[in-house]
Amino acid sequence: MKKTILAIAILLTALQTMAQKFDLQGNRGARGIMPENTVRGMLSALDLGVNTLNMNVVISKDKKVVLSQEPYFNFEISTRPDGKPITLKDQKSYNMYKMDYADIKKFDVGSKVHSRFPYQAKISAYKPLLEETIDSVESYVKKNKLAKPNFSIETKTIPKGDNEFHPEPAEFVDLIMEVVIRKKITKRVTIQSFDIRTLQYLHENYPKVKTALLIDEKIDFETNVADLGFMPTVYSPYSVLVGKGLVERCHKAGVKIIPWTVNSFKDMKYLIGLGVDGIVTDYPNIYKKALEE
Repeated sequence: MKKTILAIAILLTALQTMAQKFDLQGNRGARGIMPENTVRGMLSALDLGVNTLNMNVVISKDKKVVLSQEPYFNFEISTRPDGKPITLKDQKSYNMYKMDYADIKKFDVGSKVHSRFPYQAKISAYKPLLEETIDSVESYVKKNKLAKPNFSIETKTIPKGDNEFHPEPAEFVDLIMEVVIRKKITKRVTIQSFDIRTLQYLHENYPKVKTALLIDEKIDFETNVADLGFMPTVYSPYSVLVGKGLVERCHKAGVKIIPWTVNSFKDMKYLIGLGVDGIVTDYPNIYKKALEE
């Protein structure tokens, strides 16, 4: 009996230690169950035990940093201020880089039924400012005595979008970092991107800020790092690209590997078994079960 109790105690301690080291990242908050990139979505992710709030940002016409996956209003989630849905055909005409934030805030991005996320709560929501999101999160964790989370902020830039859907990389990064520094969360922030230009500028001008290189193509780790020009803090590939060899190469280089977007119980178990340092998921509620098994 004593041996059984001891074994259970050891197991629970091991699980707690792993949970502390493992970086559970809620994608766009908790997109599978709450509207993406919204304050309520971020707070729900905290309630589900995420370590890091993974979010995307764009820039408005009046140079505000806004939470959004796209620099325009995606037809899958967006409703105009007059209540009419935005269509696939005209979504890019609602370019937020050409709109002041006061106008952006009038659009609803939480009430429309999301065809790919049927369990997502349907609640009225708007695209918040990065600074509003940080303030709400910091206030929430203090009030509820939760651990302060990290913030992984993705710059939504592509070379062809410069000066049309977003500013050039230097200005984009400077606008984000102005908010991050003013809110005094620099040590808890990672800037992530598929666009190496933003990471290169960040590394040169804000060398103490952590970086995450996002990868969606089957290209060697060494090649991607060589193109980047420095060793990122985190290597974040599409989950289907991850195998034991890649995990080992990252760790050998002193780089954490955190795949995206891991949404099934089976895939979580597999990747945890490979020894990844964390996962990005739309469903942070599934992680606890995967960890226990």
